[in-house]
Amino acid sequence: MKGKVWTLAQKYEGEPSIRNFKLVEEDIDENLKEGEVICEAVYLSVDPYMRFFANDVGDVVKGEQVAKVVRSKNPDFEVGSLVLGSFGWRSLTKVSDLSIMRPIPNLGGLSPSLAIGALGMPGLTAYFGVLDVLKVKPGQTFVVTAAAGATGSFAGQIAKLKGCKVIGFAGDKEKCDLIKEYGFDYAFNYKEVTLEQALSEAAPEGVDCYFDNVGGEFTNNMLSFMKTKGRIAVCGSMSTYGMDDNQPIGPLPYHTMLKKTLTVQAFLIYHYTAEWPAALNEMVQWVKEGKIKYQETITDGFDNMVDAFIGLFKGTNIGKAVVKC
Repeated sequence: MKGKVWTLAQKYEGEPSIRNFKLVEEDIDENLKEGEVICEAVYLSVDPYMRFFANDVGDVVKGEQVAKVVRSKNPDFEVGSLVLGSFGWRSLTKVSDLSIMRPIPNLGGLSPSLAIGALGMPGLTAYFGVLDVLKVKPGQTFVVTAAAGATGSFAGQIAKLKGCKVIGFAGDKEKCDLIKEYGFDYAFNYKEVTLEQALSEAAPEGVDCYFDNVGGEFTNNMLSFMKTKGRIAVCGSMSTYGMDDNQPIGPLPYHTMLKKTLTVQAFLIYHYTAEWPAALNEMVQWVKEGKIKYQETITDGFDNMVDAFIGLFKGTNIGKAVVKC
């Protein structure tokens, strides 16, 4: 058997480009030892963090996928069953280390692609960021950036479910219209309106909770609009992922943070793995009841992985970006 693999051809300098990647073939040994399986990619995830956690040159690009077991010598993984695997950008994977995969969770009959999107890492990140880190309460004012993305759109909808006034920032009219459909109270195109203009209209009293996906200058400016004892969940720093090592410094935010006695907490979803099953059950129910909506941008073909990934940094995706093999 032969599989296709995307490797890192050269280190990133600024935003990812096609020259950073190389598509190669690898031989897959079909002779399995007891416990081993071979998996074929069905859906692959592309996420901004893949730029931040860069591989070494020559390594397979990291990433998660929904895969189908096509060969098995493991009674726990029958041929034809679906798994979630941290296999990277591979079309075929021979798995000996079972710690890098697990059975796909029960999604209540919904598309398995959601296991790497709305009902996977992005959606769970929103869940724990809103409910555990920010601990939102009814009547509070909640702001989220990258609000039409996989994590941001869920974060805003969960905050709305919990009784918050929700304000989202996105990069174009289509995305703003979408999150309004999702129930956001306000949607602003950050390319067309200043933060001061937006929040003087939507949150003249200040902001209680800020779910930060972008970092950079936007977040530095956002601190001034937080209420005293406001809370910030640092989920990502999308605005800086495409920068080289010579990033601009400042303004330093510490005076504002101290003056307003802000709580600023960064978090990673992998700190919550024990709580995933209960959270997932609740999210599946919300989706099936129509309380939370989602959208996917699906790119067809393993050979188009790089195009889908680069598109993240151009803002071409709405909701979760997924590659279908």
